[in-house]
Amino acid sequence: MLNNIRNIGIIAHIDAGKTTTTERILYFTGLTHKIGETHDGESVMDFLDVEKERGITVASAATKCVWKDCSINIIDTPGHVDFTAEVERSLRILDGAVVIFCAKGGVEPQSETVWRQADKYKVPRMAYVNKMDAVGADFLMVVDQIKNRLGAQPLVLTLPVINEDTFSGIIDLISMKYETYTGVLGDEIIKTEIPAEYQEEADKWRLVLLEKLAENSIELMELFYNNEEIPDTLLIDEARKATIAGNVVPVICGSSYRNIGVQMLLDSVVQFLPSPLDVQAAKAIDLNSEEEINITADTCDFFSALVFKIVSDRHVGKLAFARIYSGSVKAGSYVFNSSKGKKERIGRLVKMHANHREEIDEVSAGDIVAFIGLKDIGTGDSICNENRPVLLESIDFPEPVIQIAIEPRTQSDQNKISDALAKISAEDPTFKISYNKETGQTLLSGMGELHLEVISERLAKEFKIDINIGQPQVAYKETITQSAEQVTRYVKQTGGKGQFAHLVLRLEPGDGFEFVNKIVGGVIPREYIPAVEAGIKQALEEGVMKGYPVVNVKATLLDGSYHEVDSSEMAFRVAAMQSTRDCLKKANPKLLEPIMRLEVTSPEEYTGGIISNISNRRGRMESMEMQGGTQIIRGFVPLAEMFGYSTSLRSITQGRAGFSMEFSHYEERTVSIKE
Repeated sequence: MLNNIRNIGIIAHIDAGKTTTTERILYFTGLTHKIGETHDGESVMDFLDVEKERGITVASAATKCVWKDCSINIIDTPGHVDFTAEVERSLRILDGAVVIFCAKGGVEPQSETVWRQADKYKVPRMAYVNKMDAVGADFLMVVDQIKNRLGAQPLVLTLPVINEDTFSGIIDLISMKYETYTGVLGDEIIKTEIPAEYQEEADKWRLVLLEKLAENSIELMELFYNNEEIPDTLLIDEARKATIAGNVVPVICGSSYRNIGVQMLLDSVVQFLPSPLDVQAAKAIDLNSEEEINITADTCDFFSALVFKIVSDRHVGKLAFARIYSGSVKAGSYVFNSSKGKKERIGRLVKMHANHREEIDEVSAGDIVAFIGLKDIGTGDSICNENRPVLLESIDFPEPVIQIAIEPRTQSDQNKISDALAKISAEDPTFKISYNKETGQTLLSGMGELHLEVISERLAKEFKIDINIGQPQVAYKETITQSAEQVTRYVKQTGGKGQFAHLVLRLEPGDGFEFVNKIVGGVIPREYIPAVEAGIKQALEEGVMKGYPVVNVKATLLDGSYHEVDSSEMAFRVAAMQSTRDCLKKANPKLLEPIMRLEVTSPEEYTGGIISNISNRRGRMESMEMQGGTQIIRGFVPLAEMFGYSTSLRSITQGRAGFSMEFSHYEERTVSIKE
């Protein structure tokens, strides 16, 4: 039954307790019989060697469990900003999300990032305030931050009970009962009356809950104002409607590590987060009519699915994770890859439980599955029934901002490295590979130092390749600041058939890359136009200043001519490349550098030193605020100035400050690059 399916993601800032919470969910739903801890390297969801060693999640992992007749597909995502693409692709195909907040840290920088990503895809979400057992935990502070910093409408459904500095239980504001979790692993739940000293607080928040839900419910409003008894089922229904509409965010509390509140979290997922039938229909282009259509979760419709993740498995080859949007498909049947225009056969269908596979015969709308046997498949590809070819909206990924140079140590490593890098690149859309012709080095580009560290470790441990690694470098870009035109005649005569191409090209600042063809009257035949565009794109891969890619250019083909015998696609491609390079030199090129959004948390006495240090790094301040005796400083700093910042910050603050940064945007570099 589609209304009994929940596709949810667990998203949060690093170290808020995503994987710990997922491990408890697996235990309480009976999927595992032992709780694995991340700090021991024994969690089920962090199964990669690099995750076990570091105690962090670097790749999203999928699993499926059952709670109260509901089938829940869960994707546990990384919290570190370098792996934000894993969150991006997961949110693209999910129906709901559980956002976990640390009760002590509150809304942290990456919490804001994942919240914005969820906003982008209009994903209904609920908040789980974890680590209520930590010293300094403050539930209402987090609720306040969700409202003020994230601009959401928190709907408080629970209150924590703290006895002598110990988190002992939870007040459920819907049933108005006090829940304690006993037994060896918190699997025995005892419901009693609310402690007398908490009754007033509970009544106050119950009133807030009723008022908020009554705003959109006439039935609830009448019961509320007539002072009549309100059934729990009505409250749950109204909270569910408001959550799916995006009007409120249910907020509950707990401590996953202490096994308090996880069952309540599972109940809330089932009660408040949407099924595939509750969310908006997926938008797609019907390739037969070229019109936009809506695809609803209907098992009787034509089959369509979106591939959101590729994993290379040494035993079965390529695993393609996909969300099924409509219809159904069986193992062994043929599907059409509408993104690549190819027909392929599905070898096997598997349900994933972290790195364990469970073979199934058929999968239908609303589910998440992994395909085995699709060869030419990539992240963001649409697969469908050949009788109704559709193209679902793909996934946008951020551009890499940092790169390192690597060199294999031996000839045998040289032979293995391209295959290994191709496999990693197929899995990770934010990882790019290029080749420096001058130095003979392979350049790896990624989202941050940790991202590239993890890839280097995978090359060494997973693929057994020894490499030398260069220092991290900034991934600069180039752009133009004014319009320029160039007339280019490419003529080559070499006895027999020659080469001839003539074109007039204009380059001007734009947004992204845009090619405009203004050729009329066939002065350049239509079949040569794609070659011109390809030549321009190829030339923009290396700028004229420092050889970095050129971005934000509008190219217009104004005029030209051709020779009936000597003209060819190759001639026009070469002419376009020459013309583009000449045009770039005239168009006042500038260097662009990545700017990072920086957030520093520090005791107040070090504020002056931190601000001064940021200014010395060409940074600019955005805001400062006090939060419980801690100063939070936000600003923007060029990535080039941020190497070694953690050491510098430690020395300024005697190791008492912390920081996080994420890519914000590119802007013009005003100082020259140190060679």
